[in-house]
Amino acid sequence: MPQFVGSRTMTFKTLRKLFLLVIPCCFALAQPEGFTALFNGKNLEGWWGLGTENPATWMNLREGELSKKKQDSLADIKKHWHVENGELVNDGQGLYLTTEKNFRNFELLLEYKTVPLADSGIYLRGMPQVQIWDTTEAGGKWRFGAEHGSGGLWNNRPKEGWKPLIYADNPFGEWNHFRITMSEDRVTVILNEKLVVDNAPMINYWAKKGPLVEKGPIQLQTHGGEIRWKDIFIKELE
Repeated sequence: MPQFVGSRTMTFKTLRKLFLLVIPCCFALAQPEGFTALFNGKNLEGWWGLGTENPATWMNLREGELSKKKQDSLADIKKHWHVENGELVNDGQGLYLTTEKNFRNFELLLEYKTVPLADSGIYLRGMPQVQIWDTTEAGGKWRFGAEHGSGGLWNNRPKEGWKPLIYADNPFGEWNHFRITMSEDRVTVILNEKLVVDNAPMINYWAKKGPLVEKGPIQLQTHGGEIRWKDIFIKELE
């Protein structure tokens, strides 16, 4: 009898391991028609590391200098970012994951999941940012507007778009889905199927009255706590 029970337990453990391995791939979002995957679900190919830096400055570096800047950033990226079960995982520290390619007008799809006290965002053309944060009072960011929810163009404050039109965040532990459209300087953000920013002009963080750069990267900002990302797709628009 003990031998039978042990065998049954071993079978259950084996099946459970197989289940955990298979589930992430089975439920990964299929690539939408017309979109390109920015994250291949396996490694960090196509990404480098950058902080909050004016793209008008670093994009004008000489080719050799820019190549070195990108290469040097990878040590930090490998320290703080990794891939797990088809998800990008950051420990809440380090440089922001930044696309090698620069984009002008686009529609961006992605999913994220975070933890209490984390603070994050999505940079568009290297410009901060579509805000992600802990929206609870315990998170300590209500004085900055966190109670209104994620998805706003926080650096627009107090102008149009900084505060989400509606609270749309899912509870901690659940995935959140963004659909972000950028056309020239206008940004529309849909979070969990709710419109939170409606065609608002994004303000240049470094030159409040100046134009945005014509092209720039997508950056996944993070600090303060673990955040996970998956199903990152982009469609370039005219």
